[in-house]
Amino acid sequence: MSRRGAPPPGQPGLPIGDEAVTSALRPLADRMRPTSLDDLVGQSHVAGAGTPLRAALESGKPYSMILWGPPGCGKTTLALLVARYAEAEFIAISAVLGGIAEVRAATARAAANFEQGRRTVLFVDEVHRFNKAQQDAFLPHVERGTLVFVGATTENPSFELNSALLSRCRVHVLKAVTAADMVPALRRALVDPERGLGDRPWQVDDATLAQIADVADGDVRRALTVLEIAAELSGDADHFDEALLQQVLADRGRRFDKGGEQFYDQISALHKSVRSSDPDAAVYWLARMLDGGADPGYVARRLLRMASEDIGLADPRALDLALNAWNSYDRLGSPEGELMLAQCAIYLAVAPKSNAAYMAWNQALADVRSQGTLEVPVHLRNAPTRLMKQLGYGRDYQYDHDVEGGVALDQQCLPDALAGTRYYEPVARGLEIQIRDKLGALRAARDKARR
Repeated sequence: MSRRGAPPPGQPGLPIGDEAVTSALRPLADRMRPTSLDDLVGQSHVAGAGTPLRAALESGKPYSMILWGPPGCGKTTLALLVARYAEAEFIAISAVLGGIAEVRAATARAAANFEQGRRTVLFVDEVHRFNKAQQDAFLPHVERGTLVFVGATTENPSFELNSALLSRCRVHVLKAVTAADMVPALRRALVDPERGLGDRPWQVDDATLAQIADVADGDVRRALTVLEIAAELSGDADHFDEALLQQVLADRGRRFDKGGEQFYDQISALHKSVRSSDPDAAVYWLARMLDGGADPGYVARRLLRMASEDIGLADPRALDLALNAWNSYDRLGSPEGELMLAQCAIYLAVAPKSNAAYMAWNQALADVRSQGTLEVPVHLRNAPTRLMKQLGYGRDYQYDHDVEGGVALDQQCLPDALAGTRYYEPVARGLEIQIRDKLGALRAARDKARR
Protein backbone atom coordinates (compact mmCIF):
# COMPACT_ATOMS: atom_id res chain seq x y z
CA MET A 1 0.00 0.00 0.00
CA SER A 2 1.19 3.49 -0.80
CA ARG A 3 1.84 5.54 2.33
CA ARG A 4 0.94 8.80 0.61
CA GLY A 5 -2.55 10.10 -0.07
CA ALA A 6 -5.71 8.03 0.19
CA PRO A 7 -5.47 4.28 0.75
CA PRO A 8 -6.73 1.84 -1.87
CA PRO A 9 -10.33 0.70 -1.47
CA GLY A 10 -11.46 -2.69 -0.21
CA GLN A 11 -8.70 -3.69 2.24
CA PRO A 12 -9.47 -7.26 3.44
CA GLY A 13 -11.06 -7.50 6.84
CA LEU A 14 -11.76 -3.79 7.12
CA PRO A 15 -15.41 -2.71 7.33
CA ILE A 16 -14.77 0.70 5.77
CA GLY A 17 -14.99 0.92 2.02
CA ASP A 18 -15.74 -2.78 1.60
CA GLU A 19 -18.24 -2.58 -1.22
CA ALA A 20 -18.98 -6.32 -1.01
CA VAL A 21 -20.92 -5.82 2.22
CA THR A 22 -22.69 -2.66 1.18
CA SER A 23 -26.40 -3.30 1.52
CA ALA A 24 -29.61 -1.32 1.35
CA LEU A 25 -30.30 -2.66 4.83
CA ARG A 26 -27.49 -0.53 6.25
CA PRO A 27 -28.45 3.03 7.24
CA LEU A 28 -27.42 5.79 4.87
CA ALA A 29 -25.12 7.28 7.51
CA ASP A 30 -23.18 4.01 7.68
CA ARG A 31 -23.05 3.52 3.91
CA MET A 32 -21.72 7.04 3.37
CA ARG A 33 -18.84 6.81 5.83
CA PRO A 34 -15.76 8.49 4.30
CA THR A 35 -13.11 6.15 2.89
CA SER A 36 -10.25 8.65 3.15
CA LEU A 37 -9.23 11.63 5.24
CA ASP A 38 -10.05 13.89 2.29
CA ASP A 39 -13.70 12.87 2.56
CA LEU A 40 -13.97 13.39 6.32
CA VAL A 41 -16.67 15.97 7.04
CA GLY A 42 -15.32 18.83 9.15
CA GLN A 43 -12.45 18.27 11.63
CA SER A 44 -9.84 19.88 9.36
CA HIS A 45 -8.13 21.15 12.50
CA VAL A 46 -7.49 17.53 13.52
CA ALA A 47 -7.11 15.60 10.26
CA GLY A 48 -6.63 18.25 7.60
CA ALA A 49 -3.51 18.87 5.52
CA GLY A 50 -0.44 19.56 7.61
CA THR A 51 -1.85 18.22 10.88
CA PRO A 52 0.25 15.81 12.98
CA LEU A 53 -2.46 13.13 12.82
CA ARG A 54 -2.66 13.19 9.06
CA ALA A 55 1.13 13.12 8.73
CA ALA A 56 1.32 10.15 11.09
CA LEU A 57 -1.36 8.18 9.23
CA GLU A 58 -0.01 8.92 5.77
CA SER A 59 3.46 7.85 6.87
CA GLY A 60 2.15 4.62 8.35
CA LYS A 61 2.90 5.55 11.96
CA PRO A 62 -0.42 5.58 13.83
CA TYR A 63 -0.49 6.27 17.56
CA SER A 64 -2.94 5.70 20.40
CA MET A 65 -5.42 8.50 20.89
CA ILE A 66 -8.57 9.72 22.59
CA LEU A 67 -11.19 11.32 20.36
CA TRP A 68 -13.32 13.73 22.37
CA GLY A 69 -16.33 15.37 20.77
CA PRO A 70 -20.14 15.56 20.54
CA PRO A 71 -22.28 12.84 18.95
CA GLY A 72 -22.09 12.53 15.17
CA CYS A 73 -18.88 14.54 14.73
CA GLY A 74 -16.92 11.62 13.20
CA LYS A 75 -15.20 9.83 16.07
CA THR A 76 -16.03 6.31 14.85
CA THR A 77 -15.27 7.24 11.25
CA LEU A 78 -11.88 8.63 12.18
CA ALA A 79 -11.09 5.45 14.13
CA LEU A 80 -11.97 3.37 11.07
CA LEU A 81 -9.73 5.56 8.94
CA VAL A 82 -6.85 5.05 11.37
CA ALA A 83 -7.21 1.29 10.84
CA ARG A 84 -7.52 1.67 7.10
CA TYR A 85 -4.43 3.82 6.71
CA ALA A 86 -2.46 1.54 9.05
CA GLU A 87 -3.55 -1.61 7.16
CA ALA A 88 -4.67 -2.92 10.54
CA GLU A 89 -7.46 -5.15 11.76
CA PHE A 90 -10.21 -3.05 13.29
CA ILE A 91 -11.75 -4.33 16.53
CA ALA A 92 -14.56 -2.33 18.10
CA ILE A 93 -16.04 -2.72 21.56
CA SER A 94 -18.60 -0.58 23.37
CA ALA A 95 -18.05 0.42 26.97
CA VAL A 96 -21.83 0.59 27.33
CA LEU A 97 -22.47 -3.04 26.30
CA GLY A 98 -19.12 -4.69 26.97
CA GLY A 99 -17.10 -5.54 30.06
CA ILE A 100 -13.75 -6.94 31.09
CA ALA A 101 -14.41 -10.20 29.20
CA GLU A 102 -14.75 -8.28 25.92
CA VAL A 103 -11.60 -6.31 26.73
CA ARG A 104 -9.62 -9.50 27.34
CA ALA A 105 -10.87 -11.11 24.15
CA ALA A 106 -9.98 -8.02 22.11
CA THR A 107 -6.50 -7.66 23.62
CA ALA A 108 -5.85 -11.38 23.14
CA ARG A 109 -6.77 -11.06 19.45
CA ALA A 110 -4.47 -8.05 19.18
CA ALA A 111 -1.63 -9.96 20.83
CA ALA A 112 -2.07 -12.83 18.35
CA ASN A 113 -1.96 -10.36 15.45
CA PHE A 114 1.14 -8.75 16.92
CA GLU A 115 2.95 -12.11 17.01
CA GLN A 116 2.12 -12.56 13.33
CA GLY A 117 3.39 -9.09 12.44
CA ARG A 118 -0.07 -7.59 11.94
CA ARG A 119 -1.37 -4.36 13.42
CA THR A 120 -4.59 -4.00 15.37
CA VAL A 121 -6.62 -0.88 16.01
CA LEU A 122 -8.81 -1.34 19.08
CA PHE A 123 -11.67 1.14 19.11
CA VAL A 124 -13.50 1.64 22.41
CA ASP A 125 -16.69 3.66 22.05
CA GLU A 126 -17.92 5.62 25.09
CA VAL A 127 -14.64 4.75 26.82
CA HIS A 128 -15.54 6.97 29.78
CA ARG A 129 -18.14 4.37 30.79
CA PHE A 130 -15.38 1.89 31.70
CA ASN A 131 -14.26 1.92 35.33
CA LYS A 132 -10.65 2.30 36.47
CA ALA A 133 -9.88 -1.44 36.40
CA GLN A 134 -11.28 -1.81 32.89
CA GLN A 135 -9.30 1.20 31.65
CA ASP A 136 -6.13 -0.10 33.32
CA ALA A 137 -6.45 -3.33 31.34
CA PHE A 138 -5.39 -1.49 28.17
CA LEU A 139 -2.20 0.01 29.62
CA PRO A 140 0.30 -2.85 29.09
CA HIS A 141 -0.89 -3.39 25.52
CA VAL A 142 -0.59 0.30 24.66
CA GLU A 143 2.88 0.46 26.23
CA ARG A 144 4.16 -2.61 24.36
CA GLY A 145 2.65 -1.48 21.08
CA THR A 146 0.52 -4.60 20.84
CA LEU A 147 -2.32 -2.46 19.62
CA VAL A 148 -3.20 1.08 18.62
CA PHE A 149 -5.79 2.24 21.12
CA VAL A 150 -8.49 4.67 19.96
CA GLY A 151 -11.02 5.71 22.59
CA ALA A 152 -14.08 7.81 21.82
CA THR A 153 -15.86 9.91 24.42
CA THR A 154 -18.41 12.70 24.61
CA GLU A 155 -17.16 13.62 28.09
CA ASN A 156 -14.13 15.62 29.17
CA PRO A 157 -11.35 13.01 29.38
CA SER A 158 -9.62 15.02 32.09
CA PHE A 159 -12.46 14.07 34.44
CA GLU A 160 -13.54 10.70 33.09
CA LEU A 161 -10.34 8.84 32.11
CA ASN A 162 -7.48 7.55 34.20
CA SER A 163 -4.41 9.74 34.15
CA ALA A 164 -2.30 6.67 33.34
CA LEU A 165 -4.30 5.99 30.17
CA LEU A 166 -4.39 9.67 29.24
CA SER A 167 -0.62 9.96 29.55
CA ARG A 168 -0.17 7.21 26.95
CA CYS A 169 -2.62 8.67 24.42
CA ARG A 170 -2.88 11.88 22.49
CA VAL A 171 -6.20 13.70 22.94
CA HIS A 172 -7.85 15.11 19.82
CA VAL A 173 -10.79 17.45 20.36
CA LEU A 174 -13.40 17.10 17.62
CA LYS A 175 -16.01 19.79 17.08
CA ALA A 176 -19.65 19.77 16.05
CA VAL A 177 -19.76 19.89 12.25
CA THR A 178 -20.93 23.20 10.83
CA ALA A 179 -23.91 23.38 8.48
CA ALA A 180 -21.61 24.73 5.76
CA ASP A 181 -19.46 21.58 5.97
CA MET A 182 -22.47 19.32 6.18
CA VAL A 183 -24.31 20.47 3.03
CA PRO A 184 -21.69 19.05 0.61
CA ALA A 185 -21.83 15.72 2.48
CA LEU A 186 -25.62 15.63 2.07
CA ARG A 187 -25.23 16.48 -1.61
CA ARG A 188 -22.79 13.57 -2.07
CA ALA A 189 -25.31 11.23 -0.47
CA LEU A 190 -27.98 12.38 -2.95
CA VAL A 191 -25.85 11.78 -6.05
CA ASP A 192 -23.89 8.65 -5.04
CA PRO A 193 -25.58 5.79 -6.97
CA GLU A 194 -23.86 2.95 -5.09
CA ARG A 195 -23.74 3.95 -1.44
CA GLY A 196 -26.15 6.87 -1.37
CA LEU A 197 -29.55 7.84 -2.77
CA GLY A 198 -28.44 8.47 -6.35
CA ASP A 199 -30.93 6.08 -7.89
CA ARG A 200 -32.79 9.10 -9.30
CA PRO A 201 -31.87 12.65 -10.34
CA TRP A 202 -32.85 14.53 -7.19
CA GLN A 203 -33.99 18.13 -7.60
CA VAL A 204 -33.08 19.35 -4.12
CA ASP A 205 -31.45 22.76 -3.68
CA ASP A 206 -28.79 23.71 -1.17
CA ALA A 207 -31.26 25.77 0.86
CA THR A 208 -33.25 22.61 1.61
CA LEU A 209 -30.10 20.72 2.54
CA ALA A 210 -29.11 23.63 4.77
CA GLN A 211 -32.42 23.26 6.60
CA ILE A 212 -31.59 19.63 7.30
CA ALA A 213 -28.06 20.56 8.37
CA ASP A 214 -29.35 23.22 10.76
CA VAL A 215 -31.74 20.80 12.43
CA ALA A 216 -28.98 18.20 12.75
CA ASP A 217 -27.18 20.64 15.04
CA GLY A 218 -23.63 19.53 14.27
CA ASP A 219 -24.40 15.80 14.02
CA VAL A 220 -23.62 14.39 10.54
CA ARG A 221 -25.17 11.03 11.34
CA ARG A 222 -28.38 12.76 12.35
CA ALA A 223 -28.43 14.85 9.15
CA LEU A 224 -28.02 11.79 6.95
CA THR A 225 -30.76 10.00 8.88
CA VAL A 226 -33.15 12.91 8.32
CA LEU A 227 -32.20 12.97 4.63
CA GLU A 228 -32.88 9.25 4.31
CA ILE A 229 -36.28 9.53 6.01
CA ALA A 230 -37.26 12.42 3.76
CA ALA A 231 -36.20 10.44 0.69
CA GLU A 232 -38.21 7.39 1.76
CA LEU A 233 -41.33 9.43 2.48
CA SER A 234 -41.10 11.29 -0.85
CA GLY A 235 -42.12 8.15 -2.76
CA ASP A 236 -41.29 8.41 -6.46
CA ALA A 237 -40.82 12.17 -6.42
CA ASP A 238 -37.46 13.72 -7.21
CA HIS A 239 -37.80 16.47 -4.61
CA PHE A 240 -38.89 16.95 -0.99
CA ASP A 241 -42.36 18.36 -0.57
CA GLU A 242 -42.20 21.34 1.80
CA ALA A 243 -44.96 20.03 4.08
CA LEU A 244 -43.31 16.61 4.23
CA LEU A 245 -39.94 18.15 4.99
CA GLN A 246 -41.35 20.23 7.84
CA GLN A 247 -42.97 17.12 9.26
CA VAL A 248 -39.65 15.28 9.19
CA LEU A 249 -37.81 18.21 10.74
CA ALA A 250 -40.36 18.84 13.48
CA ASP A 251 -39.62 18.21 17.16
CA ARG A 252 -35.94 17.45 16.77
CA GLY A 253 -34.36 18.96 19.87
CA ARG A 254 -30.97 20.60 20.07
CA ARG A 255 -27.92 18.83 21.47
CA PHE A 256 -27.98 18.67 25.24
CA ASP A 257 -26.39 16.16 27.59
CA LYS A 258 -28.29 16.13 30.87
CA GLY A 259 -25.33 14.82 32.84
CA GLY A 260 -22.30 15.62 30.75
CA GLU A 261 -20.02 18.43 29.76
CA GLN A 262 -22.59 20.35 27.69
CA PHE A 263 -24.88 20.39 30.70
CA TYR A 264 -22.27 21.97 32.95
CA ASP A 265 -21.04 24.30 30.21
CA GLN A 266 -24.53 25.67 29.66
CA ILE A 267 -25.42 26.12 33.33
CA SER A 268 -22.05 27.85 33.71
CA ALA A 269 -22.92 30.14 30.81
CA LEU A 270 -26.31 30.94 32.38
CA HIS A 271 -24.77 31.73 35.77
CA LYS A 272 -22.01 33.89 34.31
CA SER A 273 -24.47 35.76 32.08
CA VAL A 274 -26.55 36.66 35.14
CA ARG A 275 -23.40 37.70 37.01
CA SER A 276 -22.38 39.89 34.04
CA SER A 277 -25.79 41.61 34.05
CA ASP A 278 -26.59 40.41 30.53
CA PRO A 279 -30.32 39.57 30.46
CA ASP A 280 -30.27 38.67 26.76
CA ALA A 281 -27.57 36.04 27.22
CA ALA A 282 -29.20 34.80 30.43
CA VAL A 283 -32.59 34.18 28.81
CA TYR A 284 -30.89 32.56 25.79
CA TRP A 285 -28.95 30.03 27.88
CA LEU A 286 -32.05 29.35 29.95
CA ALA A 287 -33.98 28.64 26.75
CA ARG A 288 -31.19 26.38 25.48
CA MET A 289 -31.23 24.31 28.65
CA LEU A 290 -34.99 23.94 28.93
CA ASP A 291 -35.39 23.27 25.20
CA GLY A 292 -32.71 20.59 25.44
CA GLY A 293 -34.42 18.74 28.27
CA ALA A 294 -32.83 20.12 31.44
CA ASP A 295 -34.78 19.53 34.64
CA PRO A 296 -36.60 22.84 35.36
CA GLY A 297 -36.34 22.11 39.08
CA TYR A 298 -32.55 21.99 38.82
CA VAL A 299 -32.50 25.25 36.85
CA ALA A 300 -34.78 26.91 39.43
CA ARG A 301 -32.49 25.75 42.22
CA ARG A 302 -29.48 27.26 40.48
CA LEU A 303 -31.33 30.56 39.95
CA LEU A 304 -32.02 30.62 43.68
CA ARG A 305 -28.30 30.14 44.30
CA MET A 306 -27.45 33.02 41.94
CA ALA A 307 -29.85 35.30 43.82
CA SER A 308 -27.86 34.73 47.00
CA GLU A 309 -24.31 34.36 45.68
CA ASP A 310 -24.20 37.17 43.12
CA ILE A 311 -26.91 39.61 44.22
CA GLY A 312 -27.26 39.09 47.94
CA LEU A 313 -28.09 42.15 50.00
CA ALA A 314 -27.69 44.50 47.03
CA ASP A 315 -31.29 43.48 46.26
CA PRO A 316 -32.81 41.12 48.86
CA ARG A 317 -35.97 40.89 46.75
CA ALA A 318 -34.08 38.72 44.26
CA LEU A 319 -34.10 35.80 46.69
CA ASP A 320 -37.87 36.06 47.17
CA LEU A 321 -38.46 36.37 43.44
CA ALA A 322 -36.32 33.29 42.69
CA LEU A 323 -38.17 31.26 45.31
CA ASN A 324 -41.54 32.45 44.01
CA ALA A 325 -40.52 31.58 40.43
CA TRP A 326 -39.65 28.05 41.55
CA ASN A 327 -42.96 27.68 43.40
CA SER A 328 -44.87 29.12 40.44
CA TYR A 329 -43.26 26.63 38.08
CA ASP A 330 -44.23 23.77 40.40
CA ARG A 331 -47.83 24.98 40.34
CA LEU A 332 -48.09 25.70 36.60
CA GLY A 333 -45.79 23.08 35.10
CA SER A 334 -44.50 23.23 31.54
CA PRO A 335 -44.70 25.16 29.28
CA GLU A 336 -46.49 27.96 31.19
CA GLY A 337 -44.18 27.78 34.19
CA GLU A 338 -41.08 28.26 32.07
CA LEU A 339 -42.03 31.93 31.68
CA MET A 340 -41.63 32.33 35.44
CA LEU A 341 -38.08 31.02 35.26
CA ALA A 342 -37.35 33.34 32.33
CA GLN A 343 -38.74 36.32 34.27
CA CYS A 344 -36.55 35.35 37.21
CA ALA A 345 -33.41 35.01 35.06
CA ILE A 346 -34.00 38.44 33.51
CA TYR A 347 -34.57 40.06 36.91
CA LEU A 348 -31.45 38.50 38.37
CA ALA A 349 -29.42 39.69 35.40
CA VAL A 350 -30.54 43.34 35.69
CA ALA A 351 -30.43 43.45 39.52
CA PRO A 352 -27.50 45.18 41.26
CA LYS A 353 -24.76 42.69 42.06
CA SER A 354 -22.92 41.95 45.27
CA ASN A 355 -21.03 38.89 46.42
CA ALA A 356 -20.24 40.50 49.78
CA ALA A 357 -22.34 38.02 51.77
CA TYR A 358 -20.87 35.13 49.77
CA MET A 359 -17.31 36.30 50.44
CA ALA A 360 -18.05 36.95 54.12
CA TRP A 361 -19.39 33.44 54.55
CA ASN A 362 -16.42 31.81 52.80
CA GLN A 363 -13.88 33.80 54.82
CA ALA A 364 -15.64 33.08 58.11
CA LEU A 365 -15.82 29.38 57.22
CA ALA A 366 -12.10 29.38 56.37
CA ASP A 367 -11.29 30.87 59.80
CA VAL A 368 -13.50 28.32 61.55
CA ARG A 369 -11.60 25.51 59.85
CA SER A 370 -8.13 26.98 60.31
CA GLN A 371 -8.38 28.49 63.83
CA GLY A 372 -9.71 25.44 65.62
CA THR A 373 -12.24 25.61 68.47
CA LEU A 374 -11.87 29.14 69.77
CA GLU A 375 -13.46 29.89 73.13
CA VAL A 376 -16.70 31.84 73.27
CA PRO A 377 -16.02 35.12 75.14
CA VAL A 378 -17.12 34.67 78.77
CA HIS A 379 -19.49 37.64 78.74
CA LEU A 380 -21.43 36.10 75.81
CA ARG A 381 -21.89 32.70 77.42
CA ASN A 382 -25.22 31.46 78.73
CA ALA A 383 -25.44 30.99 82.51
CA PRO A 384 -28.46 28.81 83.38
CA THR A 385 -26.87 27.29 86.55
CA ARG A 386 -25.36 28.66 89.77
CA LEU A 387 -21.97 27.15 88.97
CA MET A 388 -21.87 28.87 85.59
CA LYS A 389 -22.70 32.19 87.23
CA GLN A 390 -19.97 31.61 89.82
CA LEU A 391 -17.54 31.00 86.94
CA GLY A 392 -18.43 34.37 85.50
CA TYR A 393 -20.53 33.20 82.55
CA GLY A 394 -22.52 36.14 81.20
CA ARG A 395 -20.88 38.64 83.56
CA ASP A 396 -20.32 42.09 82.07
CA TYR A 397 -22.65 41.35 79.16
CA GLN A 398 -24.36 44.54 77.94
CA TYR A 399 -27.97 44.18 76.80
CA ASP A 400 -27.93 46.36 73.69
CA HIS A 401 -31.56 47.45 73.95
CA ASP A 402 -30.81 49.06 77.29
CA VAL A 403 -27.88 51.06 75.90
CA GLU A 404 -28.32 54.52 74.40
CA GLY A 405 -28.54 54.17 70.61
CA GLY A 406 -29.36 50.46 70.88
CA VAL A 407 -25.75 49.27 70.37
CA ALA A 408 -23.15 48.48 73.04
CA LEU A 409 -20.26 49.86 71.04
CA ASP A 410 -17.46 48.59 73.25
CA GLN A 411 -18.78 45.03 73.48
CA GLN A 412 -16.66 42.39 71.67
CA CYS A 413 -18.55 39.47 70.09
CA LEU A 414 -15.76 37.62 68.24
CA PRO A 415 -13.27 35.33 70.00
CA ASP A 416 -10.16 37.17 71.21
CA ALA A 417 -7.99 35.63 68.47
CA LEU A 418 -10.25 37.17 65.80
CA ALA A 419 -11.02 40.50 67.47
CA GLY A 420 -11.37 43.26 64.89
CA THR A 421 -11.72 40.85 61.93
CA ARG A 422 -14.05 42.06 59.18
CA TYR A 423 -15.77 39.56 56.94
CA TYR A 424 -18.64 41.52 55.44
CA GLU A 425 -17.71 44.44 53.19
CA PRO A 426 -20.79 45.87 51.43
CA VAL A 427 -20.34 47.06 47.85
CA ALA A 428 -21.45 50.40 46.43
CA ARG A 429 -24.40 48.93 44.52
CA GLY A 430 -28.10 48.64 45.21
CA LEU A 431 -29.33 48.48 48.80
CA GLU A 432 -25.79 47.76 49.98
CA ILE A 433 -24.97 51.44 49.40
CA GLN A 434 -27.18 52.25 52.41
CA ILE A 435 -25.90 49.25 54.34
CA ARG A 436 -22.30 50.30 53.66
CA ASP A 437 -22.93 53.83 54.92
CA LYS A 438 -24.68 52.65 58.08
CA LEU A 439 -22.18 49.89 58.80
CA GLY A 440 -19.25 52.20 58.14
CA ALA A 441 -20.54 54.69 60.71
CA LEU A 442 -21.19 51.88 63.21
CA ARG A 443 -17.71 50.41 62.79
CA ALA A 444 -16.11 53.81 63.18
CA ALA A 445 -18.07 54.37 66.41
CA ARG A 446 -16.99 50.92 67.71
CA ASP A 447 -13.35 51.67 66.98
CA LYS A 448 -13.62 54.99 68.81
CA ALA A 449 -15.35 53.44 71.82
CA ARG A 450 -12.74 50.69 72.12
CA ARG A 451 -9.90 53.20 71.93
